[in-house]
Amino acid sequence: MRKLYLFNMTTLDGFFEGRNNDISWHNVDEEFNEFAVEQLQTTDILLFGRVTYELMARYWPTPTALKNDPIVAEKMNSISKIVFSRTLEKAEWNNTRLVAKNIGEEVSKLKQQTGKDIAIFGSADLASTFMQLGLVDEYRIMVNPVVLGSGTPLFNNIHEKIHLKLLKTKTFRSGNILLYYESA
Repeated sequence: MRKLYLFNMTTLDGFFEGRNNDISWHNVDEEFNEFAVEQLQTTDILLFGRVTYELMARYWPTPTALKNDPIVAEKMNSISKIVFSRTLEKAEWNNTRLVAKNIGEEVSKLKQQTGKDIAIFGSADLASTFMQLGLVDEYRIMVNPVVLGSGTPLFNNIHEKIHLKLLKTKTFRSGNILLYYESA
């Protein structure tokens, strides 16, 4: 059975993005890119909500991404992707399909198939939905050493306590700390 993990970067005060989708505070350097490549090598499906999908689809296929992050860009562009949206009419980024209904059933079916891990990147609303459905097996939260004061909370719309068990941590030279948790 495949594992579904959530990977998100967050500020110390719990925001995954600042105002107007600002993620300029992300500490992304060579060490982070090495981690990203390792993580993508264990993953064969990426799940996105509409907003994150549109941001990713605008960046990763560009010459800038291919020049600045060639290995990550190649993986992001080639890996299978699913965008969950009731408003998008088509998804044109390479290897992407659109799912508008029965998202819990869709993810449950994916988890039963053989293959590598399934990841949710960004997509806080979608992640909250999957959390409430009990579909997230592992949480990989990278805390950046910054306080924004406002923005979009990482765990928005969670109405019941979710107990987690710390699996491990990884400290980056940039000051980022990656926390790995599983559902308890």
